[in-house]
Amino acid sequence: MSPLINRRRATAAVLTTALLIPLAACGDDSGSAKDKGEGSGSGAATGAPAADLTVLAASSLTDVFKAAGAAYEKENPGTKVTFSFAGSQELAAQVKQGAPADALVTADTKTMDGLSGDTGKPTVIAKNRLVIATGEGNPEKVENLKDLADPKLKVVLAAPEVPVGRYSAQILDAQKIAVKPVSQEPNVRAVLSKVSLGEADAGLVYRTDAATATDKVDAIEIPDAENAIASYPAATLKTSEHSEAAAAFVAWLSTPAAQKILQGAGFQQP
Repeated sequence: MSPLINRRRATAAVLTTALLIPLAACGDDSGSAKDKGEGSGSGAATGAPAADLTVLAASSLTDVFKAAGAAYEKENPGTKVTFSFAGSQELAAQVKQGAPADALVTADTKTMDGLSGDTGKPTVIAKNRLVIATGEGNPEKVENLKDLADPKLKVVLAAPEVPVGRYSAQILDAQKIAVKPVSQEPNVRAVLSKVSLGEADAGLVYRTDAATATDKVDAIEIPDAENAIASYPAATLKTSEHSEAAAAFVAWLSTPAAQKILQGAGFQQP
């Protein structure tokens, strides 16, 4: 049987802290940017102008980016970072529709490349791998990818237009494994939710997503030779009204401070 992924206590601490941060934004509630006189000063750490930034980010970054955003705000007094999380394909549609935002982080390079006319030059800030998520205790005794072809097993996958859905199809096709999912979800968190709620027996998710629900799901490792590597590019948006501040945030994501947070949550270095 493939080994279960054991999450370090440090990882749990990072994620627990992240969950205490409001979903809409990472800043505290002591006052708005206007109340604090923000928008005209400079961030202490980066030297960039303080600003209220809106960052569109892939669903799989939900927990870790809330922690990263809080750290960035602490390093840069006067800056507030608000995240909007969704599947990368949904984020791309928002960008095309002119949604007001300053930066974009997707879970694949294909989606980002398709927006080359709307973004600055992207930089890969993290990588990830897939695992098989099962119910807690792995009640159906799933051991490997081949087991997902069992018609008695309720398997849920992400839709093919979603990055994790493409990665899933890639690894299943490479192993010539035919899986008939009971549903195809719009993002990786929806897949994880189906499994954690017992609505599905197994699903393919990112390693880092499984790590956020260790009390509800087990994660079965997929050998590297059978796995796919997910890359996360970040870029500024050309429509940003805070281009300098947005560029500073994107650049910060590659710094040791940001990488420590990302890797503490299970992401791999770029």
